[in-house]
Amino acid sequence: MSSHREAPRIAKDPVADNTDVYAFVSPDDASKVTIIANYIPLEEPAGGPNFFMFGDDVLYEIKVDNDGDSKEEIVYEFRFRTVVANPNTFLYNTGPIGSLSDPNWNVRQMYTVTRRRKRGQDPKRMVLGTDLISPPVNIGPRSTPGYAALANAAIHTLGGGVKVFAGQREEAFNVDLGSIFDLGALRPFQHLHLIPLPAAEGKDGTKGYNVHSIAIQVPKTELTRDGSDPVDPMAPESVVGIWATASRQKARVYDEDEEREVGPWVQVSRLGNPLINEAVIPLGKKDRWNSKEPKNDKDFVQYYEHPELQILLPILYPGVFPNLSANPVRPDLVAILLSGIPPGIIGGFQNFTGTTLADMLRLNMAIPPAGSPNDFGILGGDLAGFPNGRRVMDNVTAIELRAIAGVTLPLVNPTYTPDGAASLLLDGTTNDVAPLPTFPYIGHPLQGFEHSHD
Repeated sequence: MSSHREAPRIAKDPVADNTDVYAFVSPDDASKVTIIANYIPLEEPAGGPNFFMFGDDVLYEIKVDNDGDSKEEIVYEFRFRTVVANPNTFLYNTGPIGSLSDPNWNVRQMYTVTRRRKRGQDPKRMVLGTDLISPPVNIGPRSTPGYAALANAAIHTLGGGVKVFAGQREEAFNVDLGSIFDLGALRPFQHLHLIPLPAAEGKDGTKGYNVHSIAIQVPKTELTRDGSDPVDPMAPESVVGIWATASRQKARVYDEDEEREVGPWVQVSRLGNPLINEAVIPLGKKDRWNSKEPKNDKDFVQYYEHPELQILLPILYPGVFPNLSANPVRPDLVAILLSGIPPGIIGGFQNFTGTTLADMLRLNMAIPPAGSPNDFGILGGDLAGFPNGRRVMDNVTAIELRAIAGVTLPLVNPTYTPDGAASLLLDGTTNDVAPLPTFPYIGHPLQGFEHSHD
């Protein structure tokens, strides 16, 4: 998946596991940017009695680089606090939850949002909101009737045109986990595989699961280096780099009745572009990658220049990728994923952040939302989509499969001809829950009482 259970250490710590990051110009308000960071992979909706929650002991952060140095200039911190009204019951709720203040809701979370600036504008640190309520999980028709209203009531409007939401959402990322990790047996292309099987539609391995989302919507002027409104797509100040992290304190102390954390914060998970630690970084480096800051990603550049999947595709699909079999060096992947696309490669577009190689989502905020979005983003001619940021509906699995298969290499190496199958690769899945038209855009979570997996 995009970054679900992608490294040995974080797979054992789901509450701190980044799963996806989205960043896009808000389609219903083009003066603002929405950033969404998802955590806790593969939440089974029927997860009682201890339903999924954010970690009170985890520091969740969304980070923004706005001057091209691959270091965060703006950080949004989210800290959570759990309150149990009645510890003498095992129940999450003792009756139907009709509102966010309903006394039947026994286990609830509040959170604080803090904006931190590394330099430049004052104040350096500002608390944007305290004791903001996170909605309950979607249990079922008896416990959480009218769930959409409950969740919408937990959208908080803060000062300066900022909105935030933190709570359970539907898993918006779709991927055929069963086929991809069965030696790349993409179901639509199984008839081309070493073990011939009939072509079939993909099965969405994340269907029926939820995640926990942290979403923030801010004016574009909040993110630019000089506070200006980005209007020129070719101007460097129109581009920002975005990623999210989770950190834990360095030590955990177990007492008879409690456990507590002490010491400095240590980063245990991070995510910018989708599928990087999942499918580009090798097993022995995954934990290290999660602990590093993007500015140090030059240490991993060899895996972008010679991705393992590029080597595997001609083996898994004999005779289908003769040009890819030559194992060309991939400056296109380095540009798309580590530096941004420079001016002159795609007419009227760039999201270049400089020569420091760093894995970040890069968003050109001067590109307006598409009137008719294409799920294949820039590969589909839609400059408002991935890898220009990432929207909820972008089919990043197919986009990155095609890119690794060589579709994007002619952008920087005109002598290379992609194999015909490269532009057709996909896993055959779609998300059966449409994004919402307004903030926080990711659909409401599936209920525990009734849901289905693919």
